[in-house]
Amino acid sequence: MSCAACPLPPEPALDIAGLSKPVATSLSLRLRVSLVLTALAAAFVLTGAALWVRDARTAIAEEVTAAHRVAAQWLSVSARGTAAGDPAWTESRLLAHLNAVGRIRAHQLEARDATGKLLYRSPPSPYKPGRDAPAWFAHWLGPDLPALTLPAGSLTLKLQPDASRALIDLWDDLAAAAGRALLALVGLFAGCWFAIDRALKPLGTVMAALDRTGQGNFDTRLPVDGPPELAHLAEAFNSMALRLDQAVAENVRLNHEQAVARAVTERLEADRKAIARDLHDELGQSITAVAALAGAIVQRTENTPDIRQSAEVIRDVASRMQGDVRALLTRLRPPRNGPQETLDDAVRTYLAAWRKRHGDIELATELFAGPSPLPDEITLTALRVVQESCTNIVRHALASKARIRLLRADDCLTVEVSDNGRGILPAPGQAGFGLAGMRERVAELKGHLDISSPAGGGTRIRARLPLLAPSATTEASPEPVES
Repeated sequence: MSCAACPLPPEPALDIAGLSKPVATSLSLRLRVSLVLTALAAAFVLTGAALWVRDARTAIAEEVTAAHRVAAQWLSVSARGTAAGDPAWTESRLLAHLNAVGRIRAHQLEARDATGKLLYRSPPSPYKPGRDAPAWFAHWLGPDLPALTLPAGSLTLKLQPDASRALIDLWDDLAAAAGRALLALVGLFAGCWFAIDRALKPLGTVMAALDRTGQGNFDTRLPVDGPPELAHLAEAFNSMALRLDQAVAENVRLNHEQAVARAVTERLEADRKAIARDLHDELGQSITAVAALAGAIVQRTENTPDIRQSAEVIRDVASRMQGDVRALLTRLRPPRNGPQETLDDAVRTYLAAWRKRHGDIELATELFAGPSPLPDEITLTALRVVQESCTNIVRHALASKARIRLLRADDCLTVEVSDNGRGILPAPGQAGFGLAGMRERVAELKGHLDISSPAGGGTRIRARLPLLAPSATTEASPEPVES
């Protein structure tokens, strides 16, 4: 049986995740190539067989035709002698002569009397007796020669061409050639199968490398040797694996940096809260106690003006210190952004306290952050930008006017603080801690911070914070300002 007819198990194929899956409907590469080569060889064999059969058919026709001419000439001479009444060719002597001659090559001869009775028929051929080519084969390749009928006195001679022996020879030769060709095709298929299987064996290493890479082992490499095609494939795979390895390392580095930034931010917020608690619980209580003692001294020293005046000074200084502590607490622990409080409300609350302490600076506000609350990290970052900018205006700008703007678009929040002071643009690499902190907070949210000095003077700080991009961390809700 031909190997091409034997069912073969489907070969596994890799999906994009590198896992092996059975492919039930597709043929393997080696099977397809083997079948194609075997089919081409079979086409050549069939073409050669068709040419050979065509030549054999022509040869059989020429052979039977030549024999038919010779037999027809000999039989015509004998039939004319009998028809002319030649004593040497009487009907009985003609039949005896035909019996003596026997079978005429590639012909069948019959003699009948005037009533149609069969008086003589040539004997069958002793060559391959009892065997004939299939009827369809004989009809397809047999020469189409009419029978020759000759009158010989009262006898009728019929000479019928018979190519059955030549056809059986052709059939046997064709069957033997077909068997040898089939064996040759089977051998060719098996040879192609094993040769291609051997040639594709290195692909098993490639598939294993792809599987390991799909499982996350990006340090997998293939040996660059063997045939040029496989060497090029190994080089391409190694280059891809190297790029993947570098990309994963870069991603790990970025994740680590983001984790460090989140940890630093969380630590800074924790320190702010701890400092705020210490200021309120320790320093705030101490200042309150000092103010209370000074007030008591004032009440009890009505008759001692000097002591009373000193106590009043102590009480006033303590009162100012309490205001300064409240301002620090406001910066360290911004107003709560509760469910009903928006960024506009938080900034408005902070600016109200800032106006009381710095009434000499004219403040204009345009707060359009929207009626709905923003995420906590957006709100806290925007508020820190406003607080730090206002602090810089007081400390460095020597400004008489300041403007605070909040503008909320569909996917971006813009925070802008400008003044008409002398400007606070630092030299590159010499930014203060406040500006550096602003930049870090804005960069952590994938935003952009721009510090510029307009042509008319002053300083403008503009921060753009994306609202749709996921933030690196979600901070807790800011705690309320404590007095």
